[in-house]
Amino acid sequence: MKIVFILDPLASLKGDKDTSLAIMREAQLRGHTLFVSMQHDLFLRGEQARIKVQKFRFVDGSYTLEPSTEDSPTAFDAIIMRKDPPFDNEYLYSTYLLEIAANQGAHVYNNPAAIRGWNEKLSVTRFAQFAPQFLVSADNDLIRDFLNTHQDIIVKPLDGMGGHSIFRLTLSDPNISVILETITQHGTRTVMAQRYLPAITQGDKRIIIIDGEPLPYALARIPLAGETRGNLAAGGTGVAQPLSKRDLEIATTVGKTLQQEGLFLVGLDVIGEHLTEINVTSPTGMVEIAAQTDCNPASRFLDALEHHHPKVP
Repeated sequence: MKIVFILDPLASLKGDKDTSLAIMREAQLRGHTLFVSMQHDLFLRGEQARIKVQKFRFVDGSYTLEPSTEDSPTAFDAIIMRKDPPFDNEYLYSTYLLEIAANQGAHVYNNPAAIRGWNEKLSVTRFAQFAPQFLVSADNDLIRDFLNTHQDIIVKPLDGMGGHSIFRLTLSDPNISVILETITQHGTRTVMAQRYLPAITQGDKRIIIIDGEPLPYALARIPLAGETRGNLAAGGTGVAQPLSKRDLEIATTVGKTLQQEGLFLVGLDVIGEHLTEINVTSPTGMVEIAAQTDCNPASRFLDALEHHHPKVP
């Protein structure tokens, strides 16, 4: 297959930890031809979607890049969107361009319309039976009422990633007003508040779903002592562990819907018994799971991708 990966700048990727690079290494091992693009390499010329790509190959612990060329997205067997959030206007425009490319015959993973439609925080509302109690609002009085009810809550922006701007609030916190003013930008930015889950001390579990099927292991991201956030980017430690019965119930139920929506690679965040986020942009955790278990997530990804393109050698 000829596979394009839309990435953040290569120099910003951590070679030994990056999920995109792990998938790309597996693809090269299988003989597929790799290309890389940046977010703004996709464009329209008239009504036709076009993309600039560079042929990519791993060589001796590094990589080579050929000069950029322009082609139709339909010239490739798969386009893998792996640009990290934040989901700002430029990301939004990229999903529109990718949707146009898909409508013209390109095979885009994840489905760009579904990426756009599944906000990573709000999507848990589709599975309220698994979510902790939550409130979505920009109104500081409503958030205060929610805090008064639950006494211990988490507040987070709807477009954040990596644990950025996540706050834990309790009734005794002397900084409630300034935190709420800051995170809501004085009532002009909508945020999510969730009941605090003490099970975070056992880890914020990342469950990877590939084409509707969960991997058998979750990556429990355990917070530093005294820290609320388990995100690896916030200093958490990743520990792979088999899915619990509840994890499997959540993952299989959600996975069926994700597959129907064309969301091919997704990371669920589960704390204790509750689903807290559905990550559809560029979920991570594959490298850590592969290092600690007998499961190779990148291989599972390529198996599923090749299943979608059985006639491609």
